[in-house]
Amino acid sequence: MPILNVKVSAKRTPELSARITDTLLELTSRVLGKRRDLTAVTIDYVDPRDWFVGGQSLDELKMSSFYFDVKVVDETNTKAEKAAYVSAAFQAFAHLLGDLHHESYVYVQDVRATAYGFGGRTQECRHQHPDQ
Repeated sequence: MPILNVKVSAKRTPELSARITDTLLELTSRVLGKRRDLTAVTIDYVDPRDWFVGGQSLDELKMSSFYFDVKVVDETNTKAEKAAYVSAAFQAFAHLLGDLHHESYVYVQDVRATAYGFGGRTQECRHQHPDQ
């Protein structure tokens, strides 16, 4: 039941949104072992003229960038899985966006099961009472 909040320095198109979503659903299920049917993705597009690295806009640099965070329940993934996910995500976005600036970020955010949930129930509640 992760949620991914994505920012990309690109012009919004339905095709790019679909490709980003498909890529992240595949990576999140394959590498982190999360259920695809319970994974949500939101995408915000930022004009490259408004995204700066070291004081220069990506438009000036003729590069792209991305940032996303994914929230997962604490201790459900190993350090190795998270490292593999960050690496695979960087490679995937390089393929999606083209000339990718190395200052692009993935944040796998471990959250407490007692403070995170969906459908009105925390993950801890789901763990303790799976039949409800």
